[in-house]
Amino acid sequence: MIPEIMRQVLKHEGVVAIATQSDGGTHLVNTWNSYVQINGEGRLMIPAGHMHKTEVNVAKNNKVLVTVGSREVEGSHGPGAGFLVEGTAVFLTSGPQFEAVKQRFPWARAALEITVISATQTL
Repeated sequence: MIPEIMRQVLKHEGVVAIATQSDGGTHLVNTWNSYVQINGEGRLMIPAGHMHKTEVNVAKNNKVLVTVGSREVEGSHGPGAGFLVEGTAVFLTSGPQFEAVKQRFPWARAALEITVISATQTL
């Protein structure tokens, strides 16, 4: 489900934006491409150091939008590739997926696991 070009994007540094929805509107939080891993099931695994409002929002509405991009990967119209990911999310604080994230990022208090529904190239 995750396109090869998006996998290449995640190998280069860039900013990741994660959007969640609450009664008060849309909430955005950022992280880095280098923090995003793809697990064996093809889900995005992201360490959460803070992301408290994101966690509260996901508990009420697990739908998320995520953007990833890098200028280092050839895109649709020249240098730079980017994607819009639609998915569902859950915060993990125990279990093997959390432990794998915690091992790589000892500061993580949780792991944000995103099941990708669609990944559309936007750049």
